[in-house]
Formats: sequence, C-alpha cells, structure tokens
Amino acid sequence: MNDPGIVFSCLHQSRWCGKGNVPEYMKWIRKHIITLVLVLIALAGTGLIAYPTFADWWNSFHQTRAVAAYAGTVARLDSNEYDRLINEAEAYNKKLAGTGILWKMTDKEKAEYESLLDVTGTGIMGYIDIPKIQIKLPIYHGTEDNILQIAIGHIAGSSLPVGGATSHCIVSGHRGLPSARLFTDLDKLEEGDTWTLNILDRTLTYETDQVRVVEPTDLSELQMEQGKDYCTLVTCTPYGINTERLLIRGHRIENAQGEAKVIADALQIRPVYIAPFAALPLLLLLFALMMMEVRKQAADKKAREKAFRQFAGRTLKDEHKDGEQDR
Repeated sequence: MNDPGIVFSCLHQSRWCGKGNVPEYMKWIRKHIITLVLVLIALAGTGLIAYPTFADWWNSFHQTRAVAAYAGTVARLDSNEYDRLINEAEAYNKKLAGTGILWKMTDKEKAEYESLLDVTGTGIMGYIDIPKIQIKLPIYHGTEDNILQIAIGHIAGSSLPVGGATSHCIVSGHRGLPSARLFTDLDKLEEGDTWTLNILDRTLTYETDQVRVVEPTDLSELQMEQGKDYCTLVTCTPYGINTERLLIRGHRIENAQGEAKVIADALQIRPVYIAPFAALPLLLLLFALMMMEVRKQAADKKAREKAFRQFAGRTLKDEHKDGEQDR
C-alpha cells in the first residue's frame, strides 16, 4: 500500500515546483511579472516627468549660489579695488565706442576681455534680473556651450555691462533646455518691460524698446549708436526649432529705486514647481492597477490552494479505499 504522506508530498512537489529544474527566482519573477512591469512603468514615468523640474531646481540652486558668492565678494572689495575694476571696464567700453564691436578677437584681445570684471576668478561678471519672467541668472564672460547650459553668456567683443554713452552690451542664453529654464520665456517680453544688470554694486536698468527676429548671421541690429546706451538679450527662436534669433533690445533708464545696490541676502530661488502634482494622477493610477493585480494574484492563489486540497483529499480517499480492498 502506498504511504499517504508520500503521495501528498509528491503531489505537493509536482504542483508547486513546476516542470523541470526551474530556479526559485525565475518562478517568483513569472508569478509577479505584471506587477514588476507596472512598477517599472511607474518609475520610468515618474522619472520622465520629474527630470526637467529636478534639473531646473538643481541649476537654479547653483545659479543662486553663484550669484550669492559674487555679491559676497563684491561686498568685501575695498574702494581702491572697486574703482580699478570700474575704471578698467569703462575705459574698455570707450575704446569700443571708437572701434566698434569686436566680432573677431585676437588672443591678446580675448585675454584682456576675460580679465575685466572677473572679481571671483570664475568668469562671472554680474547677474541679470528680469522680473516679468521671474529669472535671476549669473552672467559669465563668453558664450561657450558649458556656460550656456547653466547660465547667461556675455558676447565677447561687445560692450561690458557697465553702461556708458555709445555702448551696446549683448548677452545670450538658451531656450527650451530640459535641464534649465534660462531664457525660455524671453519671448514674453514686450516694449516697456524692464530688466536690470547688477554689476559690482551697480544696478543698471533697461527698458525694452525693440523686439526683432533675425537670421543668425544678421548683425545689423546689434551695432552701437552714437550716444546711446543699449543692452540686447539674444536667444534662439522659434521654440524648439532655433533657426532664427530673437533680439530684445533695451535702452538705459533711471533705476526705479534710485541708485540701487547689490546685496548678498536679496537672492531667492523660484519656489513653485508643479511637476510633482502633474505626476500624482499617473502614480495613483499605476498604484490602483498594481493593487488590482495583487488582489487578483491573491484570489488565484486561494483558488489553486482550494483545488489542490480537494484533489489531494480525493487522492488520499482513493488510496484508503484501495488499501481496504487489498486487506
């Protein structure tokens, strides 16, 4: 007579171990494959939604630190060093008023340019504040790609951002980067809107008087005009296509609050980031699907266990009858 315990053990092994020598982790993966797929989709979706916000926050954090470090360094300058920096920059602009913008610079001219207004040794010469689109960004010497990925670049060869008659300061920034906002909203500026350049402890205010879209090789709108103090903001357009250049030009006006000064503790990070709220419905939907799958698997497991117990009970009963007949 067969031992009922042996029969039950064999049935248990044949039911739950599967066919062949399948590793336990593979059986677990097969059992939870749908849940795993949903989890991966949730993680991927959350990552895609959160990346631009996190990257922009990260860049904003470092931009704010750069501006704060700059303002702190300026605050520690003695009067002689401050006067030297300003006088050198103003002399440079006066020289450009006679020669015009240096679109092509020699190595010597570039070295002179990079040495001016570099109070921190990092290339930052000040920062721009555009209230209408809520940005405050450091301005660096030059427009190399590593600069434009994180901040605003001053176009080398144009007037330095200290103003003066017959000067034209030109700064450039990217639009539409997934990692930083920068000049993405620059197209919202209209005639009459203002922005400030904060250089050393000076604040220079400019009012928009001209908006132009030009070809990348068209430099006619970037020239100096006799006696005028201009600043032009440059970025790519149309958004995402970038075949042309958007030029926002402003002329120097009186500061709204008189001779405003740069202070280190007047810097803030934009607090509103909506991407987590946009991701919440997706996460809730995926969580609901996962819970439905978990409940379905639990119900299936109970049904299998019930069927197994019924099958095992019938088998043991048949074995018992066979044993009675053998006796």
